[in-house]
Amino acid sequence: MYPENIKPFCLFISGPTASGKTAVSLLLAAWLGAEIISADSRQIYKGMRIGTAMPTEKELRSVKHYFVNERNPDEPFSAGEFGMLTRKIIDQKIEAGRSVIVCGGSGLYIQAVLGMISDRLKSDSVLRTDIGRRAQKEGWDVLYRELQSMDPAYAESIDPRNPKRIARALEIVYLSHGKHSKKMNTDAMCFPHPKLHIGLEIERGQLYRRINERVLSMIDAGWVEEVRQLLEKGYTPDMNALNTVGYKEIIAYLQGTYDLDKAVSEIQKHTRHFAKRQMTWFRKYAPDIRIDVNDQTPPASTAEQIKKHIWQTFGE
Repeated sequence: MYPENIKPFCLFISGPTASGKTAVSLLLAAWLGAEIISADSRQIYKGMRIGTAMPTEKELRSVKHYFVNERNPDEPFSAGEFGMLTRKIIDQKIEAGRSVIVCGGSGLYIQAVLGMISDRLKSDSVLRTDIGRRAQKEGWDVLYRELQSMDPAYAESIDPRNPKRIARALEIVYLSHGKHSKKMNTDAMCFPHPKLHIGLEIERGQLYRRINERVLSMIDAGWVEEVRQLLEKGYTPDMNALNTVGYKEIIAYLQGTYDLDKAVSEIQKHTRHFAKRQMTWFRKYAPDIRIDVNDQTPPASTAEQIKKHIWQTFGE
């Protein structure tokens, strides 16, 4: 039975990878009668179910999801496009009297939904070409250090091993005159609907253990074969979808650069680094409410805590 005395709103659930966001969002979606928008930069791609920890087929049948398993890996998808499409969905749902849940670990995607500057700045082809030329001459590590000096908070959210992300981040910082992060803190007020942003937080040691165990489970579930099939379909390692943590290490294994043990350890290490950047991002752009989770906290307990905050905020 859906609660009848809660006015329609948008619930954001964020947190680092492996913090339990999906399980909590499914419970709350069932309670609210809401649909879920995945704020994950990779779950939109077909054929990447295991490595992106997509919801299962059963979960997708139980609750409608957006931006999950929708596009081919060679089709571009940006935070700006995500923000634009997501705001349209939210507008439609709330106008129809329905709440909606945005759940994911991509800080850029969530900020784009909230109307931040990064999704409004159009790409500048001349500037992008200049950045590429500088990278060839000076190296991406030099450009990443430049990003750190201009906008340390934004640099923390960017994988220093991902040239495409570095290039776009520098482009945004240049176009916003070095004030990207400062503007992101103030521009959040332009989101037009009632909202509640819940951040799940977990002790770092427990999170890292979860990450290590989840990587092993993914390997056991057939992650290597998933990557092999993507390559056999003609998708290449330089595509943005595959040039990400986990996929590029498995590609290195398939190409003979790593043995499997080395690939697994590299995935675990790089995923831990990614989670650390996520935690830094969400501390900087703080959610409305932070909820601690741990290995002894079942998703149902976390969902009940969030329900109390929902009643307090939106109950009539």
